[in-house]
Amino acid sequence: MDNNQRQIDLFTEYLQIEKNASSYTIHFYQSDLYSFREFLKREGGLCWREVDYPIIRVFLTELYDQKLSRRSVSRKLSSLRSFYRFLEREGLVESNPFLNVSLPKQENPIPSFLYEEELEKLFQVSNTEEPLGQRNQALLELLYATGMRVSECVSCTLADIDLELGTILVRGKGRKERYIPFGSFAKEALRYYIYNGRNSLIQKSGTETEAIWLNAKGTPLTDRGVRSVLSKMVEKAALTIHVHPHMLRHSFATHMLNEGADLRSVQELLGHEHLTSTQIYTHVTKDHLKKIYMNSHPRAGKDE
Repeated sequence: MDNNQRQIDLFTEYLQIEKNASSYTIHFYQSDLYSFREFLKREGGLCWREVDYPIIRVFLTELYDQKLSRRSVSRKLSSLRSFYRFLEREGLVESNPFLNVSLPKQENPIPSFLYEEELEKLFQVSNTEEPLGQRNQALLELLYATGMRVSECVSCTLADIDLELGTILVRGKGRKERYIPFGSFAKEALRYYIYNGRNSLIQKSGTETEAIWLNAKGTPLTDRGVRSVLSKMVEKAALTIHVHPHMLRHSFATHMLNEGADLRSVQELLGHEHLTSTQIYTHVTKDHLKKIYMNSHPRAGKDE
């Protein structure tokens, strides 16, 4: 094993043990480090200690030649900066060459969300007389009711749900836990699925599982499975827009803010570590308020 690989392994152990990072986070760190290691091999087999600012500039040029987005380049630089911070702490390099490399300015994409009319169409497509229809309805209701990530949703177990209180325990990024309430529509859909459709599905596998969401074979549903379910629901609803599961999270946040929820509460419900992550949704409420103003204020004036 070469030194470059050995130090990646040390950093991975640090992420797992000291930082308690999720497998998802570790995967992206490793991917970024491996790509940089391959770049160093092409540059003559350089080791971590030999990296300096000119080398980093060549690396950045390669990334932009690959037509990577600014977001992707920023993530790679952030990963390498953290890696070198670790190496410096361990005395494996003298300094962090990425410390003064500025991250490319981030684009601020407007999050896509569904209007209430579009959501209503989705809520009408499932055949709740069938086990899979009951599952799909409960899944859709819970994702919209809580705004949780799909990865968080599929990892929830029966023990995490309190149907009496209408709350669910969610394990988010960095394994941070939070409780999210949900309303009567989600509660009724979940109760019906858990005590009916889910029992029918689990009989097909012949094995017990605490997973809430099961596929047609009675085994736990995956992230990819959720995306497939939603795609079929969109097709049935005859929606002409591309809908991905994260849009339900965006819709949750947007609709909460539109109805007067404060930003801090929405931040906590979404499990955002920083308020700036939640603030991307405020543009939608501004547009909403402007529309109300233009339609309601006597002297707002009307577009001709």
